[in-house]
Amino acid sequence: MSDPTISNVMAIRADVIARSRALREAQPNVAPGAAPGTPSSSFAQTLDGVVAKVNETQQREDVATEAYERGETNDIATVALIQNRASVAFEATLQVRNKLLSAYKDIMNMPLG
Repeated sequence: MSDPTISNVMAIRADVIARSRALREAQPNVAPGAAPGTPSSSFAQTLDGVVAKVNETQQREDVATEAYERGETNDIATVALIQNRASVAFEATLQVRNKLLSAYKDIMNMPLG
C-alpha cells in the first residue's frame, strides 16, 4: 500500500503536466514577423508536421505503456488516456489520408476538355 498523500501529490503532478502539455499544444506556432492569419508553410510541410506530431504521440504512448508494464508507474488512468489520445490521433490521420486519396483519384479521373 502506498501513502495517500503521495497518491494525491502524484495525481496533482499528472494533472499539472497534462494541462501544461495542453497549453503548449493550444498555442499557435507563428513564425516571427509573420501575420497570424497568413500561411507560413506549404501543404506538404504542414502535412509532414502533422504526421510528425502523430508519430510523437504514438511514441509517448509506447513509453507510457512500457513504463506501466515494467511497474515504473501505477497510474493506469493516465496510461489509458495516453493510449486513447494516440488511437484517436492515428484514426484521424488515417481518415485524412483516405480523404486525400479519394480526392486524388477524383481529380485523376476528371475528363480534360
